[in-house]
Amino acid sequence: MTGIETTFTPWMSLAGGVLIGVASVLLMAVQGRILGATGILSGLLPPSGAADAGWRVALLLGMVTGPAAVMGVTGAMPVVQVPVPAAMLAVGGFIVGIGVTFGSGCTSGHGVCGMARMSPRSAVATLTFMAVTALTVFVLRHVVGG
Repeated sequence: MTGIETTFTPWMSLAGGVLIGVASVLLMAVQGRILGATGILSGLLPPSGAADAGWRVALLLGMVTGPAAVMGVTGAMPVVQVPVPAAMLAVGGFIVGIGVTFGSGCTSGHGVCGMARMSPRSAVATLTFMAVTALTVFVLRHVVGG
């Protein structure tokens, strides 16, 4: 495994943060709901069978079609490089699924919306996300990756 390089893109990061913030505020203002991606998705799955499936499907479609919107504006698909095998992504997704179940939410629900509402539970969850992320990056880059 070679070192994983990352590139900080301040303007794209700012634009993405603004869009997530605006979407969160609009969802709260219009639907009275918190923009927690896993909660929105799980609300569509059985046994829930949400009666409010319309806005959930629209929001998830917006998340998935984001790259097509970028292509429409810039003329090129965004370049995404995933430096790990698909099996690692699957394992990581499974671990994240366990985490959001035990943590009663994901980074969007706790980190964006919960922190904005000054929820103590969300503050603890977000600090836990960040600490585990920092530890994971350290281990992958300096212990495993050499």
